[in-house]
Amino acid sequence: MLKGSIVAIVTPFDREGNFDEDAFRNLIEFQIENGTDGIVPCGSTGEAATLDHNGHTEVIRACVEQVKGRVPIIAGTGSNSTSEAIELTRAAKQAGADSALLITPYYNKPSPEGLYQHFKTVADAVALPQVLYNVPGRTGINLDPQTTVRLAEHPHIVGLKDASGGVSQAGEILACTGEDFAILSGDDSLTLPFMAIGGKGVISVTANIMPAAIKKLVTAVEENRWADARHQHLALLELHNILFIESNPAPVKAALERMGKCSARVRLPLVTLQPQSLEALQAVMLRYGLIS
Repeated sequence: MLKGSIVAIVTPFDREGNFDEDAFRNLIEFQIENGTDGIVPCGSTGEAATLDHNGHTEVIRACVEQVKGRVPIIAGTGSNSTSEAIELTRAAKQAGADSALLITPYYNKPSPEGLYQHFKTVADAVALPQVLYNVPGRTGINLDPQTTVRLAEHPHIVGLKDASGGVSQAGEILACTGEDFAILSGDDSLTLPFMAIGGKGVISVTANIMPAAIKKLVTAVEENRWADARHQHLALLELHNILFIESNPAPVKAALERMGKCSARVRLPLVTLQPQSLEALQAVMLRYGLIS
């Protein structure tokens, strides 16, 4: 289930700021048609932080209904409140998600033991495969390798999305865990290095706009075509970088709007791209043939 090119899909909003379900369902079809191996609704890219509980469940349910079992759904259900994370994970299971993605608790800054107890408590409470998500640049807390290895022993904790900024921690974890524990890159620009040391794939932002290209890179690695993979990796770096010219997902939503797929609207405190950033994004999109 946890391998290949997995998209961290955006949550489209209409001009009034409401969930645009039609656009969302069309985005899912765009992903499946282009070979995407899995979909993550309600992650960071899906603006989960500004979805209330009903909205969160609505997005996951729409995803499940549209996917119809064609690819796995890994629903974002994390929180800095353990009880809320349990509630969101239960709701995702009831909605039909195949697994859950749980971000490290933000703002609280728990100790390693606190992180262990948080994730263990959620895993004990909900019988659903769960993927840990370490992104210290957003949360202010790092899930260290030792704690991750402890958590990997839990039968419901099956993998890690690592966006720690390098491959060192992933290597330490892989050295101590078996093949059943899947590590996925949380940074598009590190997909190739992660897979080179044994990672299973990527949870990708770039796949929102170029799903076939991300699938092509991942497939090249899986088939041991390393020269092709290196070529794809280098060819995509400029696009990966421009999609973080401002806070994600504002740039990728702006790109999707230019492609005619959904509105660029984001919810406060995020704002749409500033004019100078939008100009830079459009220039890169032109070079990649995404717009004319």
